[in-house]
Amino acid sequence: MNHSRGNIADFGMDTISLAGPLEAKLKAVREAGFTQIMLAARDLVGHPDGLDAAVAAVRASGLRVTGFQVLRDFEGLTGHLHEYKMDIAKSMLEMCSLLDCHLLLMCSSTSVHATGDTQALVRDLRKLAMLAIPMNIKIAYEALSWGRTVNEFPQAWDIVCQADMPNLGLGFDSFHMFATNTPLEELDMLDPDKVFLVQLADFMWTEIKSVEERITTARHFRVFPGEGVHSEALAALVTKLHSLGYRGDYSFEVFNDDYQQMPLPTVAQRAWRSALWLGEDVLRRSVPLPNQIRLKK
Repeated sequence: MNHSRGNIADFGMDTISLAGPLEAKLKAVREAGFTQIMLAARDLVGHPDGLDAAVAAVRASGLRVTGFQVLRDFEGLTGHLHEYKMDIAKSMLEMCSLLDCHLLLMCSSTSVHATGDTQALVRDLRKLAMLAIPMNIKIAYEALSWGRTVNEFPQAWDIVCQADMPNLGLGFDSFHMFATNTPLEELDMLDPDKVFLVQLADFMWTEIKSVEERITTARHFRVFPGEGVHSEALAALVTKLHSLGYRGDYSFEVFNDDYQQMPLPTVAQRAWRSALWLGEDVLRRSVPLPNQIRLKK
């Protein structure tokens, strides 16, 4: 299958958009035209034939693993809770390594048991990064928009800078930026070499009025870039990141209950249209209306 690529290889899907077994997800993503995929821990541990079979399926697919997710509620804990989360982190790093994946995504803590003390958060992120160095794994720290202490990317960036580890950088999610109305100009503070992953999604309403609605939208009602009402903002975001010098991966982080009820190839083709729009039109500085997205094969 030949595809018109342009910058398309920079874009990948996430398995969370797709229903069904891992092998079927991998096949749909590959046949849609993508060369990379974002994987979750449950993709491996939930495989009916076990971890080794899941890893073998990923390797056989020929898809590059964009990253592995997600380590939650890690930083800011003490005592037995800290030790518990360290064990979880080690297990996730091991699975990440088995995939020959070099990026583990972690998101800011929502735990009421975690301190908001900046130095404690910095210390824990530095400790995690040190664990990952021998495995040649980078840690991408993402600000959840409902995080207890860190809920906007400038806060996450400040902690990453203070931790000052070569393999610790920022995981950036457009949904959370739009949900908190963080100004686009805040991106100017970022070092593009320390942005390790950019996740993109749209949604269907212009305003999110509560934290509860934010969580519900994030987990159930995201759509692919160009399908929602934030297409212009997404185009501006990707263009801004490119102008700053970001040349890393973009992954479509699209949680959507409706997509879970659609055939895998149909969902993957929707994502491919978004990749074409962003890669061929937005990054080539000619931005058509989203309903003019074209599908090339």
